[in-house]
Amino acid sequence: MSTFTRKALAMAFAPAILLGLVACAPTVPMTPAPDATNPECADVIVRLPDAIDNNVKRQTDAQATGAWGSPAAILLRCGVPVPGPSTLLCVTLKGIDWLRDDSGAPNYVFTTFGRDPAVEVIIDGDIASGTNALIALSNAVGSIPATRACTNPDDVLGIPEPTPSPSPTP
Repeated sequence: MSTFTRKALAMAFAPAILLGLVACAPTVPMTPAPDATNPECADVIVRLPDAIDNNVKRQTDAQATGAWGSPAAILLRCGVPVPGPSTLLCVTLKGIDWLRDDSGAPNYVFTTFGRDPAVEVIIDGDIASGTNALIALSNAVGSIPATRACTNPDDVLGIPEPTPSPSPTP
């Protein structure tokens, strides 16, 4: 068999071999969120990235979910209950407000704030970067329009921002 024929056969069977390898990866079992059937969740799911850092996207067994890494280090569920006012830290990354629950550290739970339906992302901080994951997911999550934004305590209490004083001239 010529080298050309071997290469042609290898190229012809490469997609089938790759599909077989992907098919062997176990499905990540997940539970769908209460509002997983919301059409906005479908918009999120079709925009999910194929990888987040070195964590490759995996198959899940529940609607409106996503998982990355082996073992799964990043889990996403769309359609979780929309959070109301909270004492949790609110962080904003790429225009998305996230409430951060670090009570289970090193597993961190981030939930979108001001978007309906809400999206929950659980990150194993020993394996994946929370910041990188939320930035990678911002395009998908940003497809849900924001209706509210996080505020800081000074905004709520009406404390005025300090006015900058002019720099002394030499």
